[in-house]
Amino acid sequence: MDLRLTGPRAGPRRWAAAAAAAVVVLAGAGTWTATAASDDAPSVQRRDAVMDTGGARIDTSYFTTPGSERRPAVLLAHGFGASKDDLRAQAEGLARDGYAVLTWSARGFGRSTGKIGLNDPKGEVADASKLIDWLAKRPEVQLDKKGDPRVGVTGASYGGAVSLLAAGYDDRVDAIAPQITYWNLADALFPQGVYKKLWAGLFINTGGGCDRFEPQLCRMYERVAEAGKPDAAARALLEERSPIAVGKRIKVPTLLMQGQTDSLFPLGQSDAAAKAIRANGAPVDVDWIAGGHDGGDRETGRVEARVDSWFDRYLKDDKTADTGPAFRVTRTGGIDSTDGAARLRGASGDTYPGLANDPRRVPLTGREQRVDNPAGASPPAISNLPGLGGGGGGLGQLSSLGVGLSLDFPGQFARFDSAPLRDDLRVTGSPTVTVHVASDSDDAVLFGKVYDVAPGGGSQPVLPSQLVSPIRVVGSGADGGKDVTLTLPAVDHDVQKGHRLRLVLSSTDLGYASPAHPATYTVSVKSPLSVPTAPAVRTAAAPLPAWVWWLPLAGVLAALALLLTGRRRASAGAPDPAFADVPLQITDLSKKYAKSADRYAVRDLSFRVEKGQVLGLLGPNGAGKTTTLRMLMGLIRPDGGEIRVFGHAIRPGAPVLSRVGAFVEGAGFLPHLSGRENLELYWAATGRPAEDAHLDEALEIAGLGDALARAVRTYSQGMRQRLAIAQAMLGLPDLLILDEPTNGLDPPQIREMREVMIRYAAAGRTVIVSSHLLAEVEQTCTHLVVMDRGRLVQAGPVADIIGSGDTLLVGLAADISDALVEKVAALPDVESAARADGGLLVRLAAPAHAGVPATVPAVPAAVATESAPAGPEDLASSPALMPPAPDRATAAARLLAELVRLDVPVASLGPHRRLEDAFLTLIGGEAG
Repeated sequence: MDLRLTGPRAGPRRWAAAAAAAVVVLAGAGTWTATAASDDAPSVQRRDAVMDTGGARIDTSYFTTPGSERRPAVLLAHGFGASKDDLRAQAEGLARDGYAVLTWSARGFGRSTGKIGLNDPKGEVADASKLIDWLAKRPEVQLDKKGDPRVGVTGASYGGAVSLLAAGYDDRVDAIAPQITYWNLADALFPQGVYKKLWAGLFINTGGGCDRFEPQLCRMYERVAEAGKPDAAARALLEERSPIAVGKRIKVPTLLMQGQTDSLFPLGQSDAAAKAIRANGAPVDVDWIAGGHDGGDRETGRVEARVDSWFDRYLKDDKTADTGPAFRVTRTGGIDSTDGAARLRGASGDTYPGLANDPRRVPLTGREQRVDNPAGASPPAISNLPGLGGGGGGLGQLSSLGVGLSLDFPGQFARFDSAPLRDDLRVTGSPTVTVHVASDSDDAVLFGKVYDVAPGGGSQPVLPSQLVSPIRVVGSGADGGKDVTLTLPAVDHDVQKGHRLRLVLSSTDLGYASPAHPATYTVSVKSPLSVPTAPAVRTAAAPLPAWVWWLPLAGVLAALALLLTGRRRASAGAPDPAFADVPLQITDLSKKYAKSADRYAVRDLSFRVEKGQVLGLLGPNGAGKTTTLRMLMGLIRPDGGEIRVFGHAIRPGAPVLSRVGAFVEGAGFLPHLSGRENLELYWAATGRPAEDAHLDEALEIAGLGDALARAVRTYSQGMRQRLAIAQAMLGLPDLLILDEPTNGLDPPQIREMREVMIRYAAAGRTVIVSSHLLAEVEQTCTHLVVMDRGRLVQAGPVADIIGSGDTLLVGLAADISDALVEKVAALPDVESAARADGGLLVRLAAPAHAGVPATVPAVPAAVATESAPAGPEDLASSPALMPPAPDRATAAARLLAELVRLDVPVASLGPHRRLEDAFLTLIGGEAG
């Protein structure tokens, strides 16, 4: 777990008078040091001191740059479990930007004394006010009046709450920028009256144990943990230490940055804060970042830059500072295979849409269903591994990439499905649904979640950000039950056309406490699923490549050059009849780097492509893909070996190249001409007969529709890419070569490009595509060629390269000992365990078919199993339900439980059968 996260006036001056007398710098404790700066950046001076605040001794660091001018100040607070030392880099950056920065270790952390009070107003919050008093006495700090410094407060998680609380309790705070934090800690740890047991336990563990906390907090934790549910006193204790307690007093400009992959403080916490602070009349911007407490990309550089701009505007009064849009959300568009990182893009709106904007009603079908709560609430369903994703990846991040990683146990959940969607649906906010719950006990707890289910059943349903919403229904055992409206997790997720939405109501979840006594619930849906869409929030268009503007005539000139050189072609020699029907045969192909006698860009490469195949050419940077394609198109000569297209040897100007269409590094268009006019001009420049262009057929495959009559300057990036593909398809070449055709496209545009390639190959033609979007390659291509360092690594059908589903990839948040690897290998149902980059490859033992109960539904073989396997009544009608599957799913579930028992630092767990996994395995994990 990693909780160490960094990140005009109102209200009574609660602490100012008392604080002024209480702050004392201990004799001899203050020291000054200087930090060297690079280039022309100013050096930063750091002063370390211990301050006695009356209730504790607080270890501080003060950062400034030389100079006599006064400047605004920033209080920089740390996350839970961290200390001031974790903030040094950010503090130095703010100091170089012209701020006086004060960091400190909160009570109970670092070298500070005192008990942890979870931001007790009389403890940690009072300390922050006393630090502001100290800043008011510094000669470097700008004052609004005597004793009142110009000051902003920022921090993440625990420190983010300090930002909000300081603004509520001390009217000297001028601006705040809290990150991935809470508005109401009671709602965060006891949502809808359900105890979030794993996160609560992690808080206590990270703090160093119960005795490190204030006694009343320790007693509260022990009481709730033993009961398995919160009481009114526990809620009151946490609420009085939460920003909600002073929400009406927070009237300063506020930048709220909340994490999407965050089961601790989900997006609803910042939504409540935004509404309350805006109601006070203060400016509020909201930013949903990709990562959070469950891992993912925390966008540190972008976040810190936006905080700097926020303070420039509201502390320095720089009206030219770009504070960004009123609302921004980070969206994920595939994986960069060179480093395994998610590709992120921002979407924004002129106003914050909230969590229920422009809802769309999606009907759900499904009979009334019985759900069992097992004794001891075990085994629990698995939606997330709270706190184990902080290393940067996280299950929530994987789900944003279309990877399903959840587990629901048969008989312990109900499911209700929508019809396949007729159009793409972008969910932005919290879906809601009304359900009827009846129980044979008076206390029912259910966990609601909405899955994205792809057609065909070939992939796992995806639980967006791995989030669930618990609800406690009291009184469900009387008078036939109760209707309750369930607010589901707030997410930003794109559901593709043809996919279904699936509502699942489960009786258990690993992260929460369910009633220990066995019970049976009966549930049914009473309303459609209301899905918020926020249509005014739009993804930023990818910047147009430079060639769009400075090469509008390049395509025409290149075609003219080919025409002129074509008239001087020499005989290409007789074709090889053995390959007359083979679109491409490469044999022992080699190409040395320029000016190198022994370094090869491509070496001894051999593979073959057949008609009707869509072949993906994969490899990390420097693998030789582009060099191979350039030789294939006759642009450069190989140093050895040969390339034959339909039996003809390839050389510059070879006549058989007329059967090859290529899209490499984009195409240039005349922006003032229509799409059709650009294509007609290009074809005319080739000198070939107009009837040979097959223009209408190419345009139909590209799917541009009425846009062909519009000027190209009005095209989106996706339309330009499709027009370029149509240009490559002119003449309907038998072999189409596409180099990174999806560069700069958003997910819907990428999907359209995928359909173009599949349609083109459907008529028996052949497509070769080089791409870094491995998930797209997996969905588009029939065959693969994997290269690394110029050599062939593997070639064959996609299914053969991806392999079977008997192996699981266990991502690790930290390294483990060889002894622990051996313990994993010795677990039941495990055949072997071996180290791999980022974790372990665990091969499951072959399932025993004997003794499988006929009523156990089959599910995919992995922890990433389908969240809602069919019930027993579905077995007879579903030929895909094979006996081995439940054994593998059960083994995978047992494996996860055993890994947790062995204290293996699990960050992720899923099938080792995605193309990303196979690709990184083939190239030895070196994709950079």
